[in-house]
Amino acid sequence: MEDFRTLCQHRRSIRTFSSQPVEREKIDYILQCALMSPSAKRLNPWEFVLLTDEHVLRELAGCKTYGSQMFKTAMAGIVVALDTTLIDTWQADGAIAAEHMLLAAEEQGLGACWCHIYAREDSEALVRRLTNMPEKYSVLCVIALGYKAEERKNYELDKLLYNKIHMERFA
Repeated sequence: MEDFRTLCQHRRSIRTFSSQPVEREKIDYILQCALMSPSAKRLNPWEFVLLTDEHVLRELAGCKTYGSQMFKTAMAGIVVALDTTLIDTWQADGAIAAEHMLLAAEEQGLGACWCHIYAREDSEALVRRLTNMPEKYSVLCVIALGYKAEERKNYELDKLLYNKIHMERFA
């Protein structure tokens, strides 16, 4: 990508993936980017669980009524879990790490999509069971990864919601 804004402009949530395996080097790159994400007081409350087993990924596809079907075709998933006993900003720290992964995936030519797990139906219990997650961790999300089998239109700069930007005071 030419610059960060262009990377952001191209990154879209991809929910359909090809059957092409994702190279381990690309996954390692994405995980390294997550490990470099900022966290409050540099406590790094996050833990990441890489999922590549097809049966586990397909089981994740049914973890929610809506919003988890991308795991039917995903070639990998990364669980973002956080130690809730370390700091009260754990959700923000996890969201920043997840966003680092989403942008890194785009940079690597992969598609990715955030699947929200925390406080959603029985989703967290399923992820806990599949990953043997210790009790002190909460599962924020699982990032689905793979090569894109769909193309989404890039954001158009002239159609961004500039009315959401306020100067000095809320308008």
